[in-house]
Amino acid sequence: MSAAQYLMRLSLPRLAYHRISAQSPGVVYLSGFKSSMNGEKALALEDFCRSAGYSFVRFDYTGCGSSEGNSDDCMLRDWKNDVLTVLDNLTTGPQILVGSSMGGWLMLLASLARPERVAGMVGVATAADGFVSAFKQLPSELRLEAAKTGEYKMPSKYSASGFYMVKYNFIKEAEEHCVLQSSIDISCPVRLIHGMKDEVVPWQNSIKVAERLTSDDVDVILRRTGDHRMSQSDDIKLLITVVSDLLHKLTQKDLK
Repeated sequence: MSAAQYLMRLSLPRLAYHRISAQSPGVVYLSGFKSSMNGEKALALEDFCRSAGYSFVRFDYTGCGSSEGNSDDCMLRDWKNDVLTVLDNLTTGPQILVGSSMGGWLMLLASLARPERVAGMVGVATAADGFVSAFKQLPSELRLEAAKTGEYKMPSKYSASGFYMVKYNFIKEAEEHCVLQSSIDISCPVRLIHGMKDEVVPWQNSIKVAERLTSDDVDVILRRTGDHRMSQSDDIKLLITVVSDLLHKLTQKDLK
């Protein structure tokens, strides 16, 4: 694997990334919470884009993976701004955003901020409003304790300790970026893939996103055996197929 490149930013931590420069529409992969750009889905998409001749970018958010900074100091707005910085500085032409879990939330926020740059989106276990929804479902005594101590333990089987320590301020700031209370003004084609055995983000969340999008071109694809990560070989084949179909659709549209 080639060494990561770094995107320099004035007074901000550098972002690590890998990029293929080719034809557009390109693909930008947005990973999930506490994940890196070296996950199976990201690498599979990179291989596909390389062989199919499309541009591709995968990167690490501030404080994650190989990027500089401390993730514990970050708010959701910081990671949203990372996505916008990558779109603005590392891509040209229309892009398809592929977001996994929290990356699915960020792809919605990025599309709202840069509608002219986002030609399509593919969400995998899209966790729109996820941290906020999970926190609100906690018993009131746990919410009060989190407000008092400034943090709470978010259970996760993907953490070695069995939980992620999440700051209360992070949850409160994330409330400012919730999108499911009203319509989501996004008109590009959207594909939402979700595993029905997802124990982190219920598959119904993708249905909610689909219902609120203003786009007329929205598909929800449910995999009965899929878990949250959707990283089994058949899951990844499905993702590649969906992305490939969307690229073909957008390319054919441009030819008309």
